[in-house]
Amino acid sequence: MAESTFAARSYRDDGVVLRTHRLGEADRIIVLLTKHHGQVRAVARGVRRTGSRFGARLEPFMVADVQFVRGRSLEVVGQAVARGTYGQEIAADYSRYTAAAAMAETAERITANDGEASLPHYQLLVGALAALSRGAHAPELILDSYLLRALSTAGWAPSFTDCARCGEPGPHSAFSAALGGIVCHGCRPPGSPSPAPETVRLLTALLSGDWTVADVSAPSSRREASGLVAAYVQWHLERAVRSLKLVERDAEPISSPTRQETSST
Repeated sequence: MAESTFAARSYRDDGVVLRTHRLGEADRIIVLLTKHHGQVRAVARGVRRTGSRFGARLEPFMVADVQFVRGRSLEVVGQAVARGTYGQEIAADYSRYTAAAAMAETAERITANDGEASLPHYQLLVGALAALSRGAHAPELILDSYLLRALSTAGWAPSFTDCARCGEPGPHSAFSAALGGIVCHGCRPPGSPSPAPETVRLLTALLSGDWTVADVSAPSSRREASGLVAAYVQWHLERAVRSLKLVERDAEPISSPTRQETSST
C-alpha cells in the first residue's frame, strides 16, 4: 500500500538545472527545466553534505534523469542520474560560464508559465549547453544563437530580411527591437540603429544555425550583433537579463527603448 501511494505521488523526467539556492544547513532548492513537465522547483535534501549521493548531479547546467516526489509547494528530489555532465567544462572557463548563466536565466524567464509545453525549449537549451561544454563555437556566438532561437520558439521570431512591420522585401538598413527586427525606411522609428550588412548576415546565420557563416564573422560584426540581440531580448522579456552584464563584450549592448517610452512618443 505504501509503495503504491509513493508511486502515485512520484514521477520521473529529464531536467537541466537552471539555478540553485541554499535552504537550511544542508538542503538546496533546485530550479530545473524538464523535458515534459515544464519548469520544476524541487528540494534536494542533504545535497550540500559531504558524500551526498547526488549532489554533483544537481549543479547548474547539469542534465539529469530525476525522480520527483510531489509536495505541497515544492517537489522533492528522490533520485538523480546524470545524463549530461556539462557543468564542469562550462564552469572551468569564464566565457563559457557567463554565457551559460545568461542562457539559463533566459530559459527560466521564458518557461516560467509554459506548463508542460517545454520540450522545444528543453532541447534547445541542452543543445546549446552541450555545444558550450565542448567548445564547438565561440561562446558569444552560441549565446546569441540560443537567445534568438529561444525567443523564436516562444513566439517572438525576429525578421532579418523583409520589413518586420509591413513585410516589404529587403534588404533594409534599420533595426527596431520593438517592431520585431529589420525595418524599411518608411517604418523605421526615429533613432533606430543601422547595422552593417555583415552584421545582418551574421544575425541571419545565428538564427538559422548556419555556423559556416557565423564562425568566420568579424569581431566588429559579433559586437554589433550582440548589442542588437541584447536589445531584442530586453524588449520582449520586458526587463534585462542580468547575467548578460557579466558576459565578456568589447562594446556595450545597444539600448532598447522601454515600452513606456515607445507609447509616449
